[in-house]
Amino acid sequence: MPLLTNDTWREYLASSLEDACESQRCLLLAFVFMPEHVHLLVYPTTEAPGVDRLLAAIKRPCSVAVKRDLIAAGSRLLDQLTVRERPGKTSFRFWQEGPGYDRNLQTENAVMGSIEYIHGNPVRRALCREPSEWAWSSARFYLSDGQVVDKRWPRVCFPPRELFLP
Repeated sequence: MPLLTNDTWREYLASSLEDACESQRCLLLAFVFMPEHVHLLVYPTTEAPGVDRLLAAIKRPCSVAVKRDLIAAGSRLLDQLTVRERPGKTSFRFWQEGPGYDRNLQTENAVMGSIEYIHGNPVRRALCREPSEWAWSSARFYLSDGQVVDKRWPRVCFPPRELFLP
C-alpha cells in the first residue's frame, strides 16, 4: 500500500532510521523513501552486524508513531492495517512481514551502482525527472558533494574509503 505519502510519516521513518543506524552502529550511505517501499544502503561498522535488529529498530518506532496518529484521527486506515494473526490475536501491520531483501556488496562498482539504482527509483516510476528532484532521497546529498542536507533526512555519509580497499 502507498503509505509513505505524507511528510509526517516519512519524518517518522527518517527519525527511526537515524536512531537505528546509531544504535546498531551502521552508516547510512543512501536512501530513498518511495510511496510503498524503501531502499537503504547501510555500512555496518561492527564485526557482527544484525540486519534483522537494524530493520526492527527502524520499523517498530515508525509503526508505533503512525498507529498513534491513526488512533488520534479515528482513521479507518487503522482497521485496514490491523490483521488477524490467529483467533483472538490481531496486530497492527504498517510494514510488510518478512526481512525484506538484503545483500552484501563487495566492490566499489557494486556500491556506487547500488547508490545510483536507489536514487533512480523515483525517476523510473515517473515521480520526478531527475533523482535530485525527489525530496525523500539522498540523491541531492551526493549531487552537492555532501553540502545539501535536508533537516528532515536521516544522517547520510559517503562510503568510507576502507570499504574499497583490497
